Amino acid sequence: MRAFISLILPLLLLLAFHSPAFGAAYPGGEALIGAPSRHVVAPNESLLEIARQYDLGYNAIVAANPGLDPFVPGTGKKVSLPTAWLLPAAANGEGIVINLSELRLYFLFRAAGSSLVTTFPIGIGSEGHATPTGSFSIIEKIVDPPWHVPPSIRSEKPELPAVIPPGPDNPLGSHALRLSVGDVLIHGTNRPWGTGREVSHGCIRLYPEDIPRLFRLVRVGTPVTIVREPVKAGEQSGRVYIEVHHDNGEQFNYLEMATEILARRGLLGRINPNILDEAVRKGSGIPVDITR
Repeated sequence: MRAFISLILPLLLLLAFHSPAFGAAYPGGEALIGAPSRHVVAPNESLLEIARQYDLGYNAIVAANPGLDPFVPGTGKKVSLPTAWLLPAAANGEGIVINLSELRLYFLFRAAGSSLVTTFPIGIGSEGHATPTGSFSIIEKIVDPPWHVPPSIRSEKPELPAVIPPGPDNPLGSHALRLSVGDVLIHGTNRPWGTGREVSHGCIRLYPEDIPRLFRLVRVGTPVTIVREPVKAGEQSGRVYIEVHHDNGEQFNYLEMATEILARRGLLGRINPNILDEAVRKGSGIPVDITR
């Protein structure tokens, strides 16, 4: 019976997570997870609504569809969904990896002896309130967190009280994970349209439906690595892929960065430079097969 449970539990976990509205869990050990897909725009549908339906952030779906109006894309138009991802280079063990450049969080964990990875779109710090990079850990888990309004925010909005209790007016949402750095939290939000944007005062925001799932999986002590990795590369089934995100927070030479990463991994001699150039120029955030 134990052997049967150990075999069936990973499958049940995958099925439980596999929902276009709430992300998915994928087998670990793969460079590329998920698969790109398309969505046909319904009447009165915007890219914001479509992004949330497929657990994508605003910036990600806009970058993948540069020719569409985010608010009035047009009934019947086909929307490219960036629902495939190369894992960041920092995702080389268990724990949370947050890539600020792509506004996305990855959680690598084990269940019933199997390695799994799940991923969620996030909102991060705005200009002047940058989310810190580095290696941290989860030091506290909070259900229905009260918001102790930071002095910097109260100076901007003096009408705010010192503490906002749990409820619909609380910007921390239903759950929060405290990091071992300053007052930085991974939390929900009462403003889901900010997910996938640089809008916070340094905290990491998840959709209201995503934060309870991450909260249940994560334990106190879980390591958290926050990086800026605008270019990701990997090999899957003998093919070489590149994924480029045009980072609004920093200036990068994306082609130089991509070339260095590919060379370091011994993949540079196997790629088509013309396809690489185009992938870098577009910065669609979708993994591109650049194999020669």
